[in-house]
Amino acid sequence: MHTVWKGAISFGLVHVPVKMFSATEDKDISMRMIHKDCNTPLNFVRKCQHCEREVEWGEIVRGYEYEPGSFVLFEKDELEKLTGEITKEIKILDFVDLSDIDPVYFQKTYYLAPNETGAGAYSLLLEAMRQTGKIGIAKVSIRSKSSLAAIRIIDRCIAMETIFYPDEIRSVEHVPNLPEQSNVNEKELEMAKLLIGQLATKFEPEKYKDDYRSAVLHAIESKVSGQQVRVAPEPHKANVIDLMAALQASLEAVKPVVTEPTPGTTEKAKAAKSRKGKAKTKETIG
Repeated sequence: MHTVWKGAISFGLVHVPVKMFSATEDKDISMRMIHKDCNTPLNFVRKCQHCEREVEWGEIVRGYEYEPGSFVLFEKDELEKLTGEITKEIKILDFVDLSDIDPVYFQKTYYLAPNETGAGAYSLLLEAMRQTGKIGIAKVSIRSKSSLAAIRIIDRCIAMETIFYPDEIRSVEHVPNLPEQSNVNEKELEMAKLLIGQLATKFEPEKYKDDYRSAVLHAIESKVSGQQVRVAPEPHKANVIDLMAALQASLEAVKPVVTEPTPGTTEKAKAAKSRKGKAKTKETIG
C-alpha cells in the first residue's frame, strides 16, 4: 500500500504516530478521448485565452472569483501556511456512538497504521475504543483541505473516515415534490412490510457485483479479439399502476420454492423407514 499521509492521532495529551493508507480503490475503467477520424488520443492543453499560448504549471496560481471577472490570487505557499501544523495531526475532539452519525456525512475511508515508534499507543487507543464501543470525531487536514473525520475500529485496524461539515449537507427541504405527509393504504402497507421481511437478510458485501464493469470488460476483450459486440435489447417494462398487484407479484417471486414429491416417493420412503425400524428392533433383541 502507498502511504498517503504521515502524522499523529491526538486525544487529550496522548499522541499516536500513524501512517495513512487509502482503504478503497477506484475500479472504474479508464478510457481516453480519441479523435474518431484518425484514432489519435486527445490532449487537454492549459491555454491562456488572453496570451493565446500554453501555460506551464510554474506560471499557475489559485484564484477566487469574488465577482464576475475579478479574482483574489493565492500562491501555493500562502495556502499551505493557512493550514499550519494541523496538517500533521488528527485531533480527536469528542467520542460518540457510530449510530449517531447519519451515513450521508461519510466521504472516504482510510486505514491508519502505527508508525515505527507508535505501536504501544496505537494498541492502547484501539483497545480502549473497542471496549467502550465509541468512535472519535476529529479534525484533520489532508492535501490542504480541512475536514471532519470519524475514527473507528475495523477488525484489528484503526480507520479514519472523512465526513462532511454540517453546512455541506443540503437540506431535504430543497428536494422537489416531496409529499407533505404519508397517505398510504393499510393493506398495501402490510404487504410492503411483509415483502421487506421476506427480503431482509444479513449484509454480505461479497455477493454484490458490478455488472456494468463486468460487461464493459467483456466488451473490451471481445473488441480486442476482433469480435462484434452485440447487446440484447432490454425487455420493455410497463409502468406499474396497480400497487397491490405489484406487491403480490413481488411476494410470489421471493417465496421459497417447495419441491413436490414425485408419485410413489412418499410410499417408498415410508416402506424404507419401516424396514429400517424393523431391522433396528431385531438387532436390539439379538
